[in-house]
This record gives sequence, structure tokens and C-alpha cells, in this order.
Amino acid sequence: MYLTFGEIMMRITPDGFLRFRQCLPGKVNVMFAGGEANVCASLALFGCETRYLTALPDTSVTQSLITVLRGLGIDTSSILMRDEGRLGIYFLETGANQRSSNVIYDRSGSAISLAAPNEYDFDKALDGVHWVHVTGITPSLSENAFLSTLELVKRAKERDATVSCDLNFRKKLWKWKPGKSNKELANESMTQVLPYVDVVIGNEEDAADVLGIHAQDTSVEAGQINAAAYEEVARLIAKQFPNVSRVAITLRESISASHNNWGGMLFDVSADQPFFAPLDENGTYSPYEIRDIVDRVGGGDSFGAGLIYALNSEDYSSPDMAIRFAVAASCLKHSIKGDFNYVTLDEVAALVAGQASGRVRR
Repeated sequence: MYLTFGEIMMRITPDGFLRFRQCLPGKVNVMFAGGEANVCASLALFGCETRYLTALPDTSVTQSLITVLRGLGIDTSSILMRDEGRLGIYFLETGANQRSSNVIYDRSGSAISLAAPNEYDFDKALDGVHWVHVTGITPSLSENAFLSTLELVKRAKERDATVSCDLNFRKKLWKWKPGKSNKELANESMTQVLPYVDVVIGNEEDAADVLGIHAQDTSVEAGQINAAAYEEVARLIAKQFPNVSRVAITLRESISASHNNWGGMLFDVSADQPFFAPLDENGTYSPYEIRDIVDRVGGGDSFGAGLIYALNSEDYSSPDMAIRFAVAASCLKHSIKGDFNYVTLDEVAALVAGQASGRVRR
């Protein structure tokens, strides 16, 4: 059983590439989304036994949200329903070409930001669980959300569950402690969570933003990634947190909002060895070139879910295969509208095997 914990929100987007000024008042698209929920959904769609833990207000809207999760096969029996608090919302304008996508958060006073650790039945949520996944997003919301995340990972380790954590730094969040910058608060908080983590996941700039560990010869804003430098980033993370057994990093080069290069690295601490994917015929790192992105939001979450699935599978558990599977799963996510990665195991396996032409299957 896999357990993920965090905030799930309502996601509101205009049609296509419209901006809110163009479509309001008028029709928008409403979905449900959130980093940890995205991971849970991907694992469920891969056929895994999953459970999701969060806090929600008891309304007809959240009941529809729970129905969506149950429809994916996710166990929602541990969700905390509260009288106080609201459902968080995020608004997304999808960018194109040289115009970036833009996220507007409306999350203050959400149920999960108000819920204290003692309100959750963590023992029930952890029953039968062998893997727990958290992120740096939920702790960024409030002190209570941080303390709840910390309590969960502590209890997970007491039960010998494997814990993964996606650092997921969000510079628009981490505002709950006066006198601390967002990066200072993220560092102060996540360095308390990471001693209970086995697998650390991040994107190309999370380690710098949260832990102050920078990759040499890399400019994320300019879309220039020195993939080899992330071996040392991973090694420094493992040195700071000796409990960590693996470090996985997504490597995104943003040529434009519509055109990204996409790959990843998995560092195996015990072997002191990095594994990159995808590779060309000579075994050299050669990222997927994604020229027509449908929706990149949730790409990192689909990578995390792919990695977790692979490490626990029969066919992809070795480090070289696990990173290939994770990168392929997340590459395909860029073709799916919404946060959840509605792809099949067969589709991921086909891309891992090199079937990347997109030909019609008849």
C-alpha cells in the first residue's frame, strides 16, 4: 500500500491558451489537482494499491472530489473532514512559445493549513502502508501543515516504511513565519523532514532553493542544464542526510513554454553512481525533445510516481531501468491535459523501449 499526504485543490483554467481577461466572465475548466494527489493518482492508474490523506471541508464540491479519487481506485477512508477551512484553489494560464504559464494561488485558510497534527488518525492512515510520499508544497502552507508532515514521516519511519519526498520549492508560498524569507523558511522546515526520508526527489533548481546546493554551469532561467553537475548535487544531499539512499532529479531545459528538453538522473548512494535517462545509442545522456507541450503541470509528480512504481516493480527496479521508466512516464504526461497522468503502463513501457514516433495504434 502506498500513502501520499498533502493538499488537493480545485484547478481552474481557461480553454486552450486563453488568458483570464479573455474568458471571464465566461466558461472555464475545473479539475482537481495537487502534487501529492497527482502522485497517488498516477500510482493508482498503474494498478497500485493507494491511499490518500488530506484535510477537506465537508461540502458537495469536496464530495465530488472524493468521488473522482475513488473512481481511480484510491482509498479515501482516512481523509480528515473538518467543519472549518476551505478547499484551496489554483488558477492556471497555460503559456505558449515565449509566454510563460502563470499560476495564481488562492489557498489561505484551507482545511489542511488549519488542521493540527493531532487531528489526523495517522495510525489508521499508515495501516498496511510500505511507502509514504510527501512533498515540500504542503509544509509551505502553514506551521500546522509543516508539523503534520513532520509527524507523519516520523511515524512512517517508526513502522519501517520507505519515505520519499519531492522538495518541490514554490517561491510564491512559504510565507507563514514572519521575519523569514521563503528560502530560509523552506530550509529550516525541510531540513527537519529530510532526516526521515529515504528517497529525495527534486527538479533542477530545488536543491539550490531549499538546501543551498547549486549545480555548476547551470542557468535554469536561460534553459541551460549541465546534467553532469547534478551528480555532485546528489552526493552533497546524501552527505548532509546520510539516511538518504537515492536522489532523483528531473532535468528540464525550457527552450520555450511549448518546447522543452526533458530527462532525469537517479543517484544510487550505496553504489556512489549516477544513472541518467534517456540515453542515445552510444549510452550518452540525450533528453527527450518535447516540441508541442499540451500541459507541463504535474510533470514532476508523474516523474516521482514513475520512480516509486519502478523501484517497487519486478521489471524496472534496477537504478538504470527505474530512471528510464520515471522519465518516460513524465515525458508522456506533457501530452495530457490536467494534473493527473492518465497514461498506461503499456504506453510507458513502449516509450522506454524506444517507441517514440507517436504513430496511431490500430
